[in-house]
Amino acid sequence: MTRDRIYLFDTTLRDGQQTPGIDFSVEDKIAIAGMLDAFGIDYVEGGYPGANPTDTAFFAKKRTTTSSFVAFGMTKRAGVSASNDPGLAELLQARADAICFVAKSWDYHVRVALGCTNEENIDAIRASVEAAKAADREPLVDCEHFFDGYKANPGYALACARAAYDSGARWVVLCDTNGGTQPGEIREVVAAVIASGIPGDHLGIHAHDDTGQAVANSLAAVEAGVRQVQGTLNGIGERCGNANLVTIIPTLVLKPAFASRFETAISPEGLEGLTRLSRAFDELLNRAPNAQAPYVGASAFATKAGIHASAILKEPQTYEHVPPQTVGNARKVMVSDQGGKSNFITELQRRGIAVDKADPRLDTLISRVKEREAEGYAYEGADASFELLARRTLGRVPEFFKVDSFRCMVERRFDANGELKTVSEAIVKLTVDGEEKMSVAEGHGPVNALDLALRKDLGKFQAEIEDLELVDYKVRILNGGTEAITRVLIESRDAAGARWWTVGVSDNIIDASFQALLDSIVYKLVKAGGEARVAAP
Repeated sequence: MTRDRIYLFDTTLRDGQQTPGIDFSVEDKIAIAGMLDAFGIDYVEGGYPGANPTDTAFFAKKRTTTSSFVAFGMTKRAGVSASNDPGLAELLQARADAICFVAKSWDYHVRVALGCTNEENIDAIRASVEAAKAADREPLVDCEHFFDGYKANPGYALACARAAYDSGARWVVLCDTNGGTQPGEIREVVAAVIASGIPGDHLGIHAHDDTGQAVANSLAAVEAGVRQVQGTLNGIGERCGNANLVTIIPTLVLKPAFASRFETAISPEGLEGLTRLSRAFDELLNRAPNAQAPYVGASAFATKAGIHASAILKEPQTYEHVPPQTVGNARKVMVSDQGGKSNFITELQRRGIAVDKADPRLDTLISRVKEREAEGYAYEGADASFELLARRTLGRVPEFFKVDSFRCMVERRFDANGELKTVSEAIVKLTVDGEEKMSVAEGHGPVNALDLALRKDLGKFQAEIEDLELVDYKVRILNGGTEAITRVLIESRDAAGARWWTVGVSDNIIDASFQALLDSIVYKLVKAGGEARVAAP
């Protein structure tokens, strides 16, 4: 059976850049374009040349090898010929394979936003597409607000789409710009567009996630006949985000309802790099990956309840909709006070720790986890702290150094310029290989000062923690009042890209933070294979 080809269009570098807090540099864009190109995305939209210096510099040369490199911009202005429009000239001069024009398809927007007649807007669509074709660029047209425009004036919305198609646009993309259209409406409107004479293999879908249905709407459009899907990595984008290609792609490739009818450029082998792509992108953005992201999240194939874990060990598909390795992820049986022996044994085996089910130390470990979680610890979110607790219980943690004491001071004072400053200072005393050491450090807050002091001088182990970096710090108050029990969760990483989480609990936030910091360092040394010994007060 011949399967229809679905083309994947990534707009991370253009629409994704509208995400609050995200501002790509030229170097960022080059790196992301390379990641998308290597993964096998058909179209990589790079931005809007001429709109800002970054995008103009980015389009000074072609940035992809196999993916079609796409420039984005507006259709020509009304009242100006295509040859005299400076914005169109920038697009034609960009080193791009294709040009994606954004065109109004809602008559309300034509009147209010463009301030021209409906006929002038349609003429701008035709002239822009023809200019791109004449310059040997593949033309695409994003019909902005198409679904809202169709609801308001179906005849005019269809006329805009037909103008693009009849003028030679390779793709006419139907955009749910406000993100409010429902999947059933998507199917009906796409069917109407195809019935109007535009074939599905020339139609695309561009969905926003304002109702949490951008992925569902994209898949509904595919079922209705479109053959190009636009979206972004990890669903970033303005407001609530865009359709998440990291979710759409594996659904198209792995789910029989789609895989039996459609094919993409992503091979099964290539799909195994999906989790790596998603996390590498978050790493570039310097943000923590979404643990509950479909397919690629750290919790996507994790189970906590004992009865679920037991079933997974017998037959994984009882609680897994696809094998995790197909998307480069891994099964994770989490340890908590809800878990039984099967959870613990599986998690220990995953970490290379062999233990017999009848070993009394296993019962001791389970009891300790349950006791500690009753105190406020949460090991399902702190894998490194769990591994250290397990290894200590089983007698398998080297003692690298001994922390004799620590002290942290916070002073609020006026500086020499008369400005009020808050200064944090930490002192850590420890013993490394029989030698007593004392480190002092100032930091941006007491936790940062403690972190710097603790890692300032670990003697012969110093080189092994040079690349250790704290990347996230979370605090949760477990009960009320100023004497509340506090749980601190710290995420760390190293130069190799490894990430791990550690936890500390105390009625003193500094003490809880120190526990988590200490576990992070010890875990790093354990993984590095140190041979000395550790102990803490």
